[in-house]
Amino acid sequence: MDRTYLYPLWLRTWHWINALLFLVLIVTGISMHYANMDSAALPFATSRLLHNVSGIFLVLMYVFFFIQNIISKNYTSYIPVLKGLIKRLIIQTRFYLYGIFVGEPHPYHAEPGNKFNPLQQITYISIMYVLMPVLLVSGLLLLFPEYAPDDFIIFGFGGVWPMAILHSVIAYF
Repeated sequence: MDRTYLYPLWLRTWHWINALLFLVLIVTGISMHYANMDSAALPFATSRLLHNVSGIFLVLMYVFFFIQNIISKNYTSYIPVLKGLIKRLIIQTRFYLYGIFVGEPHPYHAEPGNKFNPLQQITYISIMYVLMPVLLVSGLLLLFPEYAPDDFIIFGFGGVWPMAILHSVIAYF
C-alpha cells in the first residue's frame, strides 16, 4: 500500500511546532491576562518570559512558513477559484450542517493538487494571511511598545492600549 502525503514534511513539522507554541502562548497569555498575585500556579514573570520567547519563535516560524510557501508554491492550495465559489461554499456548508450527519459523501475530496474544500480555503487564507500577521505585529508592538503608533486610537486610547486590545481580541478569536 502506497502512502500519499498531502502535506510535505516541512509543513507537517511546522504545524506541530506551531501547535506546541500556541499551547504555550494560550496558557501564558491567559495566565498574564488573569494574573493573580496570590496564585503561585504560574507566576506572572514566568508567564511573561515564556510568552515573549514563544511569541518570537512563532514570528520566526511564520516567516519560515511564508517564505517556504512561496518557494514550494504551497500557497496555491489556499487560493479559491472565484468562478462558482458561492455555489461551492453553499454545498460545503450544507454538508457540514446536514450531510455529514446523514452519511452523505464528501462533496470535495482532498488530493495532492487540491487539498482543501472551499470553506477551508477561505478560512485558511483569512487566518494565515490576515489574522496571523495582525496578531504577530500587535504582539511585537507589545513586546517593543516604543514602536506602537500613538495615532492609532481605539476608545480614546492610543499607543500600547489599542495593540493590547487588538492582540487579545484576535487571540481569543
